Amino acid sequence: MIGKLKGIVDSCYHDHVIIDVGGVGYLVFCSSRTLANLTPGDSVMLLIETHVREDHIHLYGFYSSEEKSTFTLLQSVKGVGTRMSLAILSTLSPDEISYALAIKDTTAFSRVSGVGKKLAERIITELKDKYSSNYISEIPITSSAGKDPRINNIAIDSISALVALGVNKAEAQNRINTLLAQDKNISLNELIKLALKN
Repeated sequence: MIGKLKGIVDSCYHDHVIIDVGGVGYLVFCSSRTLANLTPGDSVMLLIETHVREDHIHLYGFYSSEEKSTFTLLQSVKGVGTRMSLAILSTLSPDEISYALAIKDTTAFSRVSGVGKKLAERIITELKDKYSSNYISEIPITSSAGKDPRINNIAIDSISALVALGVNKAEAQNRINTLLAQDKNISLNELIKLALKN
């Protein structure tokens, strides 16, 4: 299996790139986000996910480990294959996907060509827990949550969304604690909006 390619960008196309590695050209499918970072003639290192089938071997390349792991995660959803995963990553960054999952935003995924409302709902339903276990497991319960499971869930979801957007974990928790102490009936969307304003 090929896990990484380091070479020269030979040529770029709308959904793939040719990487010259020691005179051998590797065709690598990429999202438009990764392709935007590639210029013919430049040296490049791409993380690779290799898919072997009876009739083909396909290479999928990623500029960052976050994009690669998100690509793998997306494919765990029923009805989402490699092409759909790349389409989603071409429209939404890993951070935007994390945020959409945290606030259950189906419209974000519906912006992707080929993703209808039902598939968007399925993506959120099937990935919400996986996303939570990967990104929220290290976030402690906020003191404002108390024993109320609804407040606890909102606190965790809002903190994870802020962290995904680049806010320091401790700072995110402080902001959410303060806002929940002021209004325990606040909605998730409003909580995140106010936390970002602060």
